[in-house]
Amino acid sequence: MSQMPERVTIYEVGPRDGLQNEKALVPTDVKAQFVRRLVAAGLPVVEATSFVHPTWVPQLADAAELMELLGDEGRDHPVLVPNERGLDRALELGVRHIAIFGSATETFAQANLNRSLDEQFAMFEPTVRRARDAGLDVRAYVSMCFGDPWEGSVPVEQVVGVGKRLFDLGASQLSLGDTIGVGTANQVTVLVEAFGAAGMTTDQLALHFHDTYGQALANAHAGLQAGVTTFDASAGGLGGCPYAKSATGNLATEDLVWLLTGLGIEHGVDLDGLVATSAWMAEQLGRPSPSAVVRALSPGAAESPG
Repeated sequence: MSQMPERVTIYEVGPRDGLQNEKALVPTDVKAQFVRRLVAAGLPVVEATSFVHPTWVPQLADAAELMELLGDEGRDHPVLVPNERGLDRALELGVRHIAIFGSATETFAQANLNRSLDEQFAMFEPTVRRARDAGLDVRAYVSMCFGDPWEGSVPVEQVVGVGKRLFDLGASQLSLGDTIGVGTANQVTVLVEAFGAAGMTTDQLALHFHDTYGQALANAHAGLQAGVTTFDASAGGLGGCPYAKSATGNLATEDLVWLLTGLGIEHGVDLDGLVATSAWMAEQLGRPSPSAVVRALSPGAAESPG
């Protein structure tokens, strides 16, 4: 049996990736409370928002207002920046951690970035360079690593090639995304091993799963067995992707915490506080939480408010 890691870092994406697909606008002060409650529950990294153009993602149009509301504490929360304009806004607010979001496939690059697969690197290069020159930490996401709704299965060598190019721009970590949730445990093992063969270590990788086919926890377990120690997750299982309609919710942070606790892996998260936070957010959104653990531990979250 593979050696499991002793400790895992959960990279909480609920306030950004979790809320970005919500049609009803969530008030900025509610988003700020959400971030603070997640931090209080022990999440070591909480991605706050994205400086994307409001036309693309209206839900995150209040990014600057949110960061100002969070004050000094907000500077340590990562934010997604799509390009140099987004970086300018982040720098103005003193943000210390940014993320870029690339694509492993041509079709999604065109849909999400309005760039070709190759053109995305030219767009990201000056953003990453300027961020690093300013002393910022940079994370690189790569989407559609396990399947694409238009192109179908994505060759492993293509994912590795794109991922390495994004990482080599100057990122400290590469997050591999199963954007539409079609991945399986064996694919996770194969992909992590392929990145290892290409010279990347497991501490440079993170895994980001969606639960469309109910495989997110199994995939996380495969990632643990492969030696990965950073996993993206969204409180309450919130999430989706505005540019990939078949993408459903993210791996629920509570479900991941339950798995890690059962395996004896340290994570530093207060499950009760996290469940209470997700139940509270479900009330704000007016619908049940998708997380199995939230439903089990907070029965009220399984009922539709009103």
